[in-house]
Amino acid sequence: MINFCAVVQHRININAFSGIGFVKFKINYFLKNLIVVGHPDVNSFCYNGIFQTIKSLIEKSGQELKIIDLYRDSFTRPRDKVIANYQNLVTWCERMYIISPVWWFRLTPRTEIFFDEVLTPGFAYKFVNITKTYAYPKPFLKDKIVRTYITHGAPALPVKTLYLNSVKLRLVMGVYTFVFGWKPSLWFKTKQFWSVPFISENKRKKYLRTVHKDIISDLKK
Repeated sequence: MINFCAVVQHRININAFSGIGFVKFKINYFLKNLIVVGHPDVNSFCYNGIFQTIKSLIEKSGQELKIIDLYRDSFTRPRDKVIANYQNLVTWCERMYIISPVWWFRLTPRTEIFFDEVLTPGFAYKFVNITKTYAYPKPFLKDKIVRTYITHGAPALPVKTLYLNSVKLRLVMGVYTFVFGWKPSLWFKTKQFWSVPFISENKRKKYLRTVHKDIISDLKK
């Protein structure tokens, strides 16, 4: 459910990565935003670049924002309390941003735990039997607006060809679409940034300009 708010006008200061300066736009609705960031290094491109960019723009827009910082939160077992808190935040939010690097053709371990232990059967979906031996997931979180950024150490060509874009394919078509019932159009809202440890600073700035453009577009809606 979207919280209606009177149309207001904000000035958002776009930082030096974009070279745009001040951008004026109208916000017709205020959404509850949640960022899930899954990188252990606060100096990484994922954290210091993508996460900080999204966080800064949402904060300056005046929209509500809460953060799940998977590698700053305690993950010692038992983690019932932290899992319950995460589920409350997922329930609370209307728009969710997920940020993670790719390690060994998967998201980071704690990002995978987020999917495994937070978005669980009974909370995110339930199984409905079609036959005695087959059931399909009925989603409970279909109304969430989701955008994802994943970074790779590898270049795009071998991942998209030799490995059939398997990370994005599994995440979007398997987890997001089949299990959680989110639209297949999330394929276009799941951005991959390539060869991040090896590219130039200008290339990284170009990636961040893509993030800026996405978030500004989101905040206008």
